[in-house]
Amino acid sequence: MKGDVKKMNEVLKAFKERRSIRKFKPDMPTKEDIEKIIEAGLYAPSGKGQQSAIIIAVTDKAFIHKLSAVNCRIGGWDEGFDPFYGAPVVLIVLAKKDWPLHVYDGSLVMGNMLTAAYSLGLGSIWIHRAKEEFETDEYKRVLTGLGIYGEWEGIGHCALGYTDGELPKAAKRRDGRVFWIE
Repeated sequence: MKGDVKKMNEVLKAFKERRSIRKFKPDMPTKEDIEKIIEAGLYAPSGKGQQSAIIIAVTDKAFIHKLSAVNCRIGGWDEGFDPFYGAPVVLIVLAKKDWPLHVYDGSLVMGNMLTAAYSLGLGSIWIHRAKEEFETDEYKRVLTGLGIYGEWEGIGHCALGYTDGELPKAAKRRDGRVFWIE
């Protein structure tokens, strides 16, 4: 039991210390670490155990560059801005549109992967606009090319890699966010 409590304390510590990273080294994490992060996402809770979310692991630099350009355009930034901050890995989470809990299920997958990345010494950040990307015909064809059929909604991108610089400090938590009924 004591060992279990210690492990839980490590998990709680990771939740408190993990921060979004906005500058990555170009070095590729090991495939083993990427697979561990993906596995953490796959073990996220899901409504009625449906496991509606899927993950597309992208390590191909050319594809990440293309995805970054589309994400940049959707986000309204100047051409050349990289919304993935140079991350060498992008894990894209999508979930079945016809499942009413798909956004929640996919969000839990994202949260697990972000925390898992930190626990393995990697930085990560949740980047939006996957929904808009995968509503385009081009990215629907990407799914079909991977053998993914049906209606899917992009939930988010988990951009990850080695942090280039210091880990940001956590902002003070705002008061007035917890209410008790005892």
